[in-house]
Amino acid sequence: MEQNNLFHIFNFYLTQIIMKRIVVIALLLTSFSAFAQHAKDKQAILDLLERQRTDWNKGDVEAFMQGYEKSDSLLFVGKTGPTYGWQKTLDNYKKGYPDKSAMGFLVFGIKKVDFLKPDLAFVLGSWHVKREKDELKGYFTLLIKKIEGEWKVIVDHSS
Repeated sequence: MEQNNLFHIFNFYLTQIIMKRIVVIALLLTSFSAFAQHAKDKQAILDLLERQRTDWNKGDVEAFMQGYEKSDSLLFVGKTGPTYGWQKTLDNYKKGYPDKSAMGFLVFGIKKVDFLKPDLAFVLGSWHVKREKDELKGYFTLLIKKIEGEWKVIVDHSS
């Protein structure tokens, strides 16, 4: 009888140990999967910003703007205050940078990309535009949202 009790106690503890290991392995696999997705999304965001930089340096404001959500709710905050809407933001860019020489050569310095939610990221960076006669520089913060599988800027605060 006592051997039978010892067997049940041993079996109980062995089952507990195995269950704990299964839980730990499951958590590790879930964490790895989330990390892999996080890394993939971060790279997609960095690729978006690189495409924008390349389009800017080609003098193509229209292509640059494809990185923004094409919506009336797009918010751009610059030195003159807030602008709402994709078209108005494009119009302001065209007014401020009417040609390739005014656009100059753009370089970004990405300081951080933090995910607030799986489909929403915060980006902090610096920008530097070198033109023939002068240079412009400052910082930006972006909210970038995954919309229908694509990352798009929904808020841009550049100073």
